Amino acid sequence: MTLLSARSPKLTRALAKAKKDGLLYLVLDGTLIAIDRVRADRPFYSGKHKKHGMNLQVIASPDGTIVWVSGPLPGSVHDLKAARIWGLVRALAASGILVLADKGYDGAGPHIKTPYKGKDKPASRKDANRSHARLRGPSERANAQLKSSKILAKLRCCPYRAGHLAKAIHVLQNRECNGY
Repeated sequence: MTLLSARSPKLTRALAKAKKDGLLYLVLDGTLIAIDRVRADRPFYSGKHKKHGMNLQVIASPDGTIVWVSGPLPGSVHDLKAARIWGLVRALAASGILVLADKGYDGAGPHIKTPYKGKDKPASRKDANRSHARLRGPSERANAQLKSSKILAKLRCCPYRAGHLAKAIHVLQNRECNGY
């Protein structure tokens, strides 16, 4: 597992390849990998999901292919904070590629586009949010691919292995897709 995860691309290399491949935009999303923890382990508890887990950040292409997977952070860490910890906000700004994300990344900067917030939005903003969701939709498949792996169903090992497992899955999926 560690050998496979070591073969996963680093962030700068993954973004350079995405730019070289001519991708029009990328999708940034966080996902929670459920872990087997007791109530006393508060840092791992995600209030949003109401369970213990590890937060992984995933960058995906428009077709849902995983471009990059972060290491794990405790489930209590918010998506925007996790993106800043991993240096995603700066790296994505430097890459010059348009990035779509959900409302959890609001305030990340002008290069990361999030949907409009609030109630009683005008029709133009509602249409913009629908288009944003339509573009982001296929890329949500990347998180589904990670979570569909039986090994990540509910971790009963050291929670910090979630990142190595996710990166190993990423390497294996890219190997399958490229026909090696």
